[in-house]
Amino acid sequence: MSFLVAKADGVEEPFEEGKLTHSLLKAGADEQLARSIVHKIESELSARMHTHDVLTTHEIYAHAFAQLRAVKRPLAARYSLKRAVLEFGPSGFPFEEYLSQLFVHDGYEAKTDQILKGGCVEHEVDIVLTKGGVTTFVEAKFHNSLAYKSDLKVALYVKARMEDLVAGGYTGSKGMLVTNTKFTDVAIHYAECQLLELLSWDYPQGRTLHERIEQARLYPVTAITSLSRREKTALLQAKIVLCSQLLHKADILATLGITGHKAGSILEEAGALCSA
Repeated sequence: MSFLVAKADGVEEPFEEGKLTHSLLKAGADEQLARSIVHKIESELSARMHTHDVLTTHEIYAHAFAQLRAVKRPLAARYSLKRAVLEFGPSGFPFEEYLSQLFVHDGYEAKTDQILKGGCVEHEVDIVLTKGGVTTFVEAKFHNSLAYKSDLKVALYVKARMEDLVAGGYTGSKGMLVTNTKFTDVAIHYAECQLLELLSWDYPQGRTLHERIEQARLYPVTAITSLSRREKTALLQAKIVLCSQLLHKADILATLGITGHKAGSILEEAGALCSA
């Protein structure tokens, strides 16, 4: 039975078995497990669907996540990576700290939350990167919903800020706009025209945020399925944003009241993600 799927931005499209299979394989499931999960989801959803019903991508995700979690938690954690980054909210500060760690892994020096004087006014810059004598000013736009996209006005704002910083003496520097969701097509077109670097979950092809995270194995602590929402928030408030940081500061779990078998399960899952 065929059915439509509503994406986070409201666009509807036919359900594609291949897309779901690909996402499961990318999370580390083998072909047999991926086929089994896809078949089970199709059977479960088709049984309760009417001819004109429309599913959401979240419903499909929830079914797949639950099945992966029952088999092997690290697989579920990798499958939920996009939503794990969403859990950095509601403020964008954990996202900025996470990005800085990602850039450090790529050989940059990174400083967060910097106040810099431009030609006309002072600017609060989310992340300042230096590498090879080049300074990059990063504007991090965090969204806590997949439905939101960073649009043209955000790109215009970053471009204007860069011009004022250059006027203030930061010659030879460049700007970068990063978001955890997507950019509108107009924003991408403008940025390419103005040589403004962009980074989002799915852009640029070959070096997307998703791909960089997977390549670096820098999984966010919010991806750990053994943690509750409250426990994740407590770790973020303690500036623990990476699974690897938690492994090096495992004692913090006891201060949060997490001990015994649960603490062991959390650390085991974090270790499996770091070595995936």
